Amino acid sequence: MPLSVIILAAGQGTRMKSCLPKVLHRIAGKPMVEHVYNRSRELNASSIYIVYGHGGETVKQACSTLTASWVEQAEQLGTAHAVQQASTAIADNDTVLVLYGDVPLIKTRTLQALLAETKGDNIALLTVVLADPTGYGRIVRDSDGHVRAIVEDKDASAEQKKICEVNTGILAVRAGYLNACLKRIGNNNSQGEYYLTDMIELAVNDGQAVSSTQPSKASEVEGVNDRKQLARLERIMQKDYAQALMADGVTIADPARIDIRGKLNAGNDCFIDVNCVFEGEVNLGTNVSIGAGCLIKNSTIACDTIIKPYSIIEGATIATGAEVGPFARIRPGTSMAEGSRVGNFVEIKNTSLGKNSKANHLSYLGDSEIGANVNIGAGTITCNYDGANKHKTIIKDNAFIGSDTQLVAPVTIGENATIGAGSTITRDTEGNALTLSRVVQKTVKNWVRPAKKK
Repeated sequence: MPLSVIILAAGQGTRMKSCLPKVLHRIAGKPMVEHVYNRSRELNASSIYIVYGHGGETVKQACSTLTASWVEQAEQLGTAHAVQQASTAIADNDTVLVLYGDVPLIKTRTLQALLAETKGDNIALLTVVLADPTGYGRIVRDSDGHVRAIVEDKDASAEQKKICEVNTGILAVRAGYLNACLKRIGNNNSQGEYYLTDMIELAVNDGQAVSSTQPSKASEVEGVNDRKQLARLERIMQKDYAQALMADGVTIADPARIDIRGKLNAGNDCFIDVNCVFEGEVNLGTNVSIGAGCLIKNSTIACDTIIKPYSIIEGATIATGAEVGPFARIRPGTSMAEGSRVGNFVEIKNTSLGKNSKANHLSYLGDSEIGANVNIGAGTITCNYDGANKHKTIIKDNAFIGSDTQLVAPVTIGENATIGAGSTITRDTEGNALTLSRVVQKTVKNWVRPAKKK
């Protein structure tokens, strides 16, 4: 049967103490609701409905790239009411899977196992066993182990409170039967709300079976209600990422001190030191070494490359055997060729650095095309911006740029050219020649330095 997913994301999340709707708080760099949406996509759902309420327009805007049908729950009247806002639009023979936008760690394999339990009008329920079930609805079974009811914590007897198997709220059922049950659910309770859990009792009374399955870890179904829980789930997800990388042959100095906020693909024998952050999509070849405290975003780094500590790399491509850092900043549009080197306190933007070329310290290279075997001396600056427009600097193969040089773009430095230290270059220079610009040095004898006035 076709699968339709309903993601409940209408809660306000008052315990977050935030102006931001709860489901937009981030885990591993993405809003929580986006993680749930991605699991739905992995299940090949034919349609996905996101039920929003508090801060709805903010949620829709933040998740504008998600291909989903947005359904407003204008009044928050309970989970059954929220599901009903979307379920009436779903064909009777579709299987409906109900998920929650603040339960971001749910695994695709767990949901696949749950969906495998749906047969006819039976309900498939995801439950979990907790050491401390306080506050959760208990799963009540008969002597044969069949689910008979879900009893809320506040309504449970002393005997029922000893039950450690609890309801997660995640379930799957045929849409036609779901809608029939939703019409029969009342709000005769202390909160005056329509509870989806009441559907279990209706199904049992109708003679329908309620099957169940459980996640491999309780954290999969843990929801976020405050910032402490948010931080806890962040570390659980990061631990999972780290373990997967280590299983694929990556050495991580401390799995508790790595943050992946997107997708990190890494080859064998990579080494990642402590406190590194990876954002967007990052690809590492084999035998790449990443030093402590690096931030790498949307970049590709080839084999045998060394990234030294506290370097920032964004939107760059770095070839085999290159070296970066420490304390280097590689900005978008930069490519570094094989064997090239960028050292401490060097910033590069929208620049190609040729094979075996190097800028070892204290330079800014912007909007530049730099050939092979070029040496960029300390303190060199490409003056690429005239206050209104950007201009390009071209440095051809085997050039030597002396320290403390300003290259005022647009300008071309010829092949095998040498630029004397301390020069300001405003015109193209010849190849195989020395170019320099300096005032004549002079000495003023008996010079007296200014003194502070008393």
